[in-house]
Amino acid sequence: MSLPNLRLSLQFANLQRAARHRAALQRPAVVRTLRHALVCPAEITVRVVDAEEGRALNSAYRRKNYATNILTFGYGREPLLTADLVLCAPVVAQEARQQGKTLARHYAHLLVHGVLHAQGWDHEEDMQAQAMEARETEILKGLGWPNPYPRRRALP
Repeated sequence: MSLPNLRLSLQFANLQRAARHRAALQRPAVVRTLRHALVCPAEITVRVVDAEEGRALNSAYRRKNYATNILTFGYGREPLLTADLVLCAPVVAQEARQQGKTLARHYAHLLVHGVLHAQGWDHEEDMQAQAMEARETEILKGLGWPNPYPRRRALP
């Protein structure tokens, strides 16, 4: 199987414990993860931010005054997907701890989740959520990661 080409800009804001996040998001692993989730060539910027920048972006673009784990900004889909994925390091770290996952595993899941959003996937409705979760699980399994939704029950 030939994977789509990817031009990646990987950026880290001035973070506390930055080395931990850089170790969990090594460039070859990020490229591999994103390429497995893509259906066409892409130019993607992945930016890892602190809680302040994450909150400011979420407030400005979603009118929600808190930092969230990932924000996806998609600009075009075909023939070239262009998108920015913004990951909030403290939120991702807290979620990984709460879910009993390694930081690398949780980042991989969020990268897949974000790039699927950039390609038009959504989870606002139950059927959309089921389909998106199934696709995420399939991609992550292909990368050697376990199901990110092991405790979810099947929807009727």
